[in-house]
Amino acid sequence: MADPSSYRPQPGQIPDSPGVYRFRDEHRRVIYVGKAKSLRQRLANYFQDVAGLHPRTATMVTTAASVEWTVVSTEVEALQLEYSWIKEFDPRFNVKYRDDKSYPSLAVTMNEEYPRVQVMRGPKKKGVRYFGPYGHAWAIRETVDLMLRVFPVRTCSAGVFKRSAQIGRPCLLGYIGKCSAPCVGRVTPEEHRELAEDFCDFMAGRTGTYLSRLEKEMHEAAEEMEYEKAARLRDDMGALRRAMEKNAVVLADATDADLMAVAEDELEAAVQIFHVRGGRVRGQRGWVTDKVEAVDTAGLVEHALQQLYGEEKGEAVPKEVLVPALPEDTPALSQWLADRRGSQVSLRIPQRGDKKALMETVHRNAQQSLALHKTKRASDLTTRSRALEEIAEALELDGAPLRIECFDISHLQGDDVVASMVVFEDGLARKSEYRRFQIKTFEGQDDVRSMHEVVSRRFRRYLQEKLKTGEWEAEEGEGAVPEDDGRPRRFAYPPQLVVVDGGQPQVAAAKRALEELGVDDVAVCGLAKRLEEVWLPGEDDPVVLPRTSEGLYLLQRVRDEAHRFAIQYQRNKRGKRLKSGPLDEVPGLGESRKQALVKHFGSVKKLRQATIDQICEVPGIGRKTAETVAAALARAVPAGPAVNTATGEIIEDENPAPAGGGTSRQ
Repeated sequence: MADPSSYRPQPGQIPDSPGVYRFRDEHRRVIYVGKAKSLRQRLANYFQDVAGLHPRTATMVTTAASVEWTVVSTEVEALQLEYSWIKEFDPRFNVKYRDDKSYPSLAVTMNEEYPRVQVMRGPKKKGVRYFGPYGHAWAIRETVDLMLRVFPVRTCSAGVFKRSAQIGRPCLLGYIGKCSAPCVGRVTPEEHRELAEDFCDFMAGRTGTYLSRLEKEMHEAAEEMEYEKAARLRDDMGALRRAMEKNAVVLADATDADLMAVAEDELEAAVQIFHVRGGRVRGQRGWVTDKVEAVDTAGLVEHALQQLYGEEKGEAVPKEVLVPALPEDTPALSQWLADRRGSQVSLRIPQRGDKKALMETVHRNAQQSLALHKTKRASDLTTRSRALEEIAEALELDGAPLRIECFDISHLQGDDVVASMVVFEDGLARKSEYRRFQIKTFEGQDDVRSMHEVVSRRFRRYLQEKLKTGEWEAEEGEGAVPEDDGRPRRFAYPPQLVVVDGGQPQVAAAKRALEELGVDDVAVCGLAKRLEEVWLPGEDDPVVLPRTSEGLYLLQRVRDEAHRFAIQYQRNKRGKRLKSGPLDEVPGLGESRKQALVKHFGSVKKLRQATIDQICEVPGIGRKTAETVAAALARAVPAGPAVNTATGEIIEDENPAPAGGGTSRQ
């Protein structure tokens, strides 16, 4: 560990102005990002006696090897830059919230010609209006099913919509009155978009207008003795009221606000957010985080607000945000929220009345979430710890293998040979560290040789990462390592255990690869599928773990995950090869121009017969590109004509080919 005084800036070097600072470790990775009104005052706090610092802060400053800063003009700019850097560098000592579940939202795709109502998860897309998030997808579907009586907006997929348009017949929803059937022209695009706008307005809380209008139309129909129409309007009103009842009124003044509560202990914190729109709770979500930095409730609130609104704009940021504690830079944070919304945002602590009562409800949810998380984690930790201890005991390791890497080879009869590397840390999959390899040094089927190549390449990269620290000297002829920009490195961390999918030959190949590179502190084993035996280098007999062993179960999970990842990559690679055609061999010809060529001429066969001048007529195709395309098609040998096996007739290929120029294979 480094002594903070060894990299402390000289007096007077640090400016007394707002800014953002970054601590880096000895490998130049960014490990902490912070902001300050005064960089000089804030950074001075880190370089006092280590014994007087908070234990987490002390760990950070002794792990760091340097500090740097960027001066900005305002505190709002500092807030934005801090958020951007935390997202970019993923520093290990910054609080980062993770969702305790994947929350679905009700989405209306206003960016399409015929907007569609559907359930969506994941990052938000431009031009799509979102409502929620909801606790369960079925809750969204129940609400939509009730509202489609009044707002018959399209809910079908693009494939179903296209198929109905082709056959001129709507789907079942169109027949039962829960879709306006724009696919067959029952409504115009403008009328359908108006329906979608009304649907969005109702979901946004503007409900009174529609209920009043329906009630008026119902009375008019009854007066004119159109009783069937009046009954239908009555049922529509009932459906809308039932949809509204699913979100009870919690704030009588039709407030638009987000309420945030925090439950915490010394090690972890849980955040719960209620989204209130039009006085009703329209969504709920929660996060759980490890307190990896010395942070109080106000700091947790600030980090949560950054994550919650960092990617949002417009009405997604409410007029009012209610929190349990105000962050240190409340004016700057309020201004940042106002900039994202485009109008004033109130950030405050509720003191009395309905809002304070609702805040207490949100806080109880946060406490429940933290307790549930701790119960699950305690159980998981016990099981994972036992599994790692059993593996260490069975393989006679010095300690529990906290990082395990597993390699697997995949191919189809010797073609498209690829390999996978999956990583498990503390018994959990770390998917951001997964890697894929293409076998480069030879062709054909040889799993042992492939395993040797992949393990060699992985650990050669690890040794290159150690160059900067002087722990390893590069062999003559090896290239220089690029300058580190602070982002997490791909092969920077060594495993304690390497697992290979296979038996003695694969294990021996992996061990030989490590010995050739001089790596002697990484254990190797193999897991054979047939009897689930564990093979060690140089041993004639396998290690047999009990079938009920948690250690064996963990090794099986690691092996199966590596196999899945390798198979997926191999299939994708094979699929691309099967779809490839002569146009794929043209350098610099992208997918758009390939499609333009095939669309212009109708098929690759006709394109092959075209002259260079005719190819130049396609928009975006210059003469040099046209010459290259013509040369590539001339080199490619066209496939033989298809034959009708029943009649012996030769079938001419006049149908358009795929953009890549390949033919489909049965």
